[in-house]
Amino acid sequence: MTDDIILKVQSLSKKFKDFVAVDDLNLAVRRGTIHALIGPNGAGKTTVFNLLTRFLKPSGGRILFKGRDITHAKPADVARRGLVRSFQISATFPHLSALENVRIGLQHEIGAGFHFWRSEACLERLNARALELLASVGLEDAAQTPAVELPYGQKRGLEIATTLALDPELMLLDEPTQGMGHDDVGRVSELIRRAAAERTVLMVEHNLSVVADLCDRITVLQRGAVLAEGSYDEMAANPAVREAYMGSEA
Repeated sequence: MTDDIILKVQSLSKKFKDFVAVDDLNLAVRRGTIHALIGPNGAGKTTVFNLLTRFLKPSGGRILFKGRDITHAKPADVARRGLVRSFQISATFPHLSALENVRIGLQHEIGAGFHFWRSEACLERLNARALELLASVGLEDAAQTPAVELPYGQKRGLEIATTLALDPELMLLDEPTQGMGHDDVGRVSELIRRAAAERTVLMVEHNLSVVADLCDRITVLQRGAVLAEGSYDEMAANPAVREAYMGSEA
């Protein structure tokens, strides 16, 4: 495993009784890139994310992160090592402010992740960094706004800020622009671009315009297996990829 490969997946599989959700998957993600997993509905993309972050146990294969085998690591340990994910469904605390949401992610810096009974004053040292992260996603003016009151696009921005609070080396984004209007898609795409300036991003995304604009490399999945891999132009011209998305007549 070379130094420029931050994540390497070898023959990864996941079976649910007789159903094969992920089938002999091999994947290599290079440092400093934005890498997309795409494919039609049911291709196994989110299942792959759940395997990489250990929310699911693989049926076979290995996962190497920064050269270390994390196949059987606990989800919290994977996150501490620098592999952190977002989810398709909003994962913010709705009745906490934007600042408080980001501050929760920062609590690992002072070893107070589970000290909910302590005075809030002990967390004030995190405010400056939390505000920096909110500013990085354009939410500095919404610091005191409860997450539930934020528009959908801003909620997704808040999720990116809370993910960045964990200081990931590899950030996994699951459908970051799902359900967004055109303006919000553009804003969140720019946030992802900025976030990727200092880290690696692996993303699942249905919006192919976003993929074309952001991603250095694309892996196409079909029925849990790798169908093709390459640049966006290569994938757009690949007959097998076109058929998987649009049917044989296309």
